[in-house]
Amino acid sequence: MATDFSANLNLLCSYQRSIAEVCRRLNVNRQQFNRYLNGQSRPSRHNMRRICDYFGVTESEILVEHAQFEQMITLRRRPVERTELERPLSHLQTLYQHSQDLQKYVGFYYRYFYSFGNKGMVFRTLATIYRAEGRYYWKNIEILRDQTTGRTTGLNKYEGLVFFLADRVYIMEYESLEVNSITQMTLYPSYQHRLDCLYGIQTGGPTRRGRKPGASRVALEFLGRNIDVKQALRQTGLYDPSTGVLRDDIASAIVNTIDPGDFVLEIEAP
Repeated sequence: MATDFSANLNLLCSYQRSIAEVCRRLNVNRQQFNRYLNGQSRPSRHNMRRICDYFGVTESEILVEHAQFEQMITLRRRPVERTELERPLSHLQTLYQHSQDLQKYVGFYYRYFYSFGNKGMVFRTLATIYRAEGRYYWKNIEILRDQTTGRTTGLNKYEGLVFFLADRVYIMEYESLEVNSITQMTLYPSYQHRLDCLYGIQTGGPTRRGRKPGASRVALEFLGRNIDVKQALRQTGLYDPSTGVLRDDIASAIVNTIDPGDFVLEIEAP
């Protein structure tokens, strides 16, 4: 049966891009996996379950006589189907492989930018960069409030990915409640020992008032890794920058002006 298992595993792997990629996606040691392929050892129950889940077969199927298994897989071609489904994700995998470490940037932020749908008003939202399973992710909450009563009139939640490529921090987010918009940010990294603000450019568009795409300057103010989230959320919403509520350096950094002689919206390195 061990011979049949190793032959069946080799067949499944033949439909994949490489053995190295299979090991990486399964998070299995390459040397150990080679012993499975060579028939020198059998996986533990835990690893067997993960292998079967990855290839889309059951444990009883992967242990059958090889000729029968080959006929079954030829008809089903599940590994090919998985490869086709995973092809778009391979681009994200490439970005993750080239991304530098982002541990310094893990924590909570206020995000500031001029609202795309409320002219002249600055949005302060609450965002976080966090690490899970060796990758870095992003969450952001926008709360619209009535300026008179303070009542919540709208809510947008965003989730996304964070990369650190060629000395720039990139964040790609999508609106996760209605899945109707994507925003992309490019930020200067911080070279200071104490993280304060990140500045950059973002592209996107309003979610409720029209669909005109636009670009704006954006600032992320670092709050810390352990904060009172409820208290921080109370400080989010739309603000009139003329009231002096915002920090002067942030308020001036996010103004969207193009100087004479310039042709694109840019932001100077801090």
